[in-house]
Amino acid sequence: MTIGRVNPAFRLSEQGIAGLGKVSYNLLEPALIEESLKRGEAHMGIGGTVLVSTGKFTGRSPKDKFVVRTPSVEGDIWWENNQPMDADAFDRLHADMLEHMKGRDYFVQDLFGGADPENRLDVRVITELAWHSLFSRTMLRRPERAELDDFTAEFTIINCPSFKADPERHGCRSDTVVALNFDRKLILIGNTEYAGEIKKSVFTLLNYILPGKGIMAMHCSANHAPDNPVDTAVFFGLSGTGKTTLSADPSRTLIGDDEHGWSDRGTFNFEGGCYAKTINLSPEAEPEIYATTTKFATIIENMVYDEETRELDFEDDSLTANMRCAYPLEYISNASDTAMGGHPKNIIMLTCDAFGVLPPIARLTPAQAMYHFLSGFTSKVAGTERGVTEPEPTFSTCFGAPFMPRRPEVYGNLLRDKIARHGATCWLVNTGWTGGAYGTGNRMPIKATRALLRAALDGSLAEATFRKDPNFGFDVPVTVPGVDASLLDPRSTWADPKAYDAQAKKLVGMFSENFAQYEPFVDDDVRAARIA
Repeated sequence: MTIGRVNPAFRLSEQGIAGLGKVSYNLLEPALIEESLKRGEAHMGIGGTVLVSTGKFTGRSPKDKFVVRTPSVEGDIWWENNQPMDADAFDRLHADMLEHMKGRDYFVQDLFGGADPENRLDVRVITELAWHSLFSRTMLRRPERAELDDFTAEFTIINCPSFKADPERHGCRSDTVVALNFDRKLILIGNTEYAGEIKKSVFTLLNYILPGKGIMAMHCSANHAPDNPVDTAVFFGLSGTGKTTLSADPSRTLIGDDEHGWSDRGTFNFEGGCYAKTINLSPEAEPEIYATTTKFATIIENMVYDEETRELDFEDDSLTANMRCAYPLEYISNASDTAMGGHPKNIIMLTCDAFGVLPPIARLTPAQAMYHFLSGFTSKVAGTERGVTEPEPTFSTCFGAPFMPRRPEVYGNLLRDKIARHGATCWLVNTGWTGGAYGTGNRMPIKATRALLRAALDGSLAEATFRKDPNFGFDVPVTVPGVDASLLDPRSTWADPKAYDAQAKKLVGMFSENFAQYEPFVDDDVRAARIA
């Protein structure tokens, strides 16, 4: 039995998937919510929100993610960062998953990855859970109903949480698996209900495909000045560094909060929704995002709530610190209708420095920008990945190593060339700790970060007086209106300046040690940019 709208020539049977129960194609939000409630997958929240739990998997499982090793991709994949899976093992995994699926009901969404019609990817997402179908529809780009009549997927994702992999038979690590096969244009996800695996799988696909077309794939948020897409800014950063919060500036037009491409035409969002962390979310600091938590069809993931009133507890992280909400981009009042912008005028690299060493903002030369982009220094924030319970300093190249199939230099060289061609100004912004390391210092005040970014984006910060940082050699403003001058000199915020010096020396050493792997692939000016 099938229900919903689909290209008649492209039902699941055309993909060799047979023997299923009811298959629902391209259901809209009301029907998907009804199915989620009826099947006991979710509860109704205030305003028609959808309250869900993802069980023991409250974050991604990067150690269970694999790329199938075939001759066509052998020379392109960064194998030191991507675990290989044998093609025969993948075939067994696929066959066993299809057998497991027989007799069960499934939901299908035909969607786009990418707002730019010239560079988007047609993706079919097959899910066992109705709310996963709603999540996919929320987070990817939604075709017009008429576009479904001739929709043919370029890649297919099958997400089956009830299926457990066999490590010995399927060549994986555990009974949880995320396997990408570029030859077969297929992604298999098993034994995890964490919906973020779906969106990051599409991001990984685009990170592989687009650089081959000369398009920069970026783990970043983006916005532009009102009625002026030429004044576009992008914000690189890992989860928890502030990409969503800082890009949702009411004085600018939001392009997107997490994944973008930079083509010869400009910037474009990969997604149709936002996936915001909700821990300590407040109506004062983040009013637009907070408002989405009571809007129809917003998915509220892993949050504690009152069983009777369904009121959310934004401070209770007993389920996970990675509590989130997923909502359509248009729920943000100043969101772009096209989800496209111009070439970035400003590039912001967000880092969450748990050492408390880096200043709240620094201006980077192009060589320094390349150095910090390849370094990707930040801290993994609690809950984003399984097992992370407090900030962990890490180097995640290109600010998105878990989603980068190709070698870092591919993305770094693309960024360098585009900066040179379009003349972007680059900034490093620390949203981590000040006054000491994690456990001693305090988190950087968001009001100060917003003030610094406003000054950077409106051009006034360029007129400030700068000093040269003695540890990293980049330029740091001495004074900025509306910002406590002491924050701009992190050493002065520490009770013991000598302790700061020791911490800074340690961090510089970590940078140098990490960057050694990239030195054979970069120019002399980038090598020289590593320290003062």
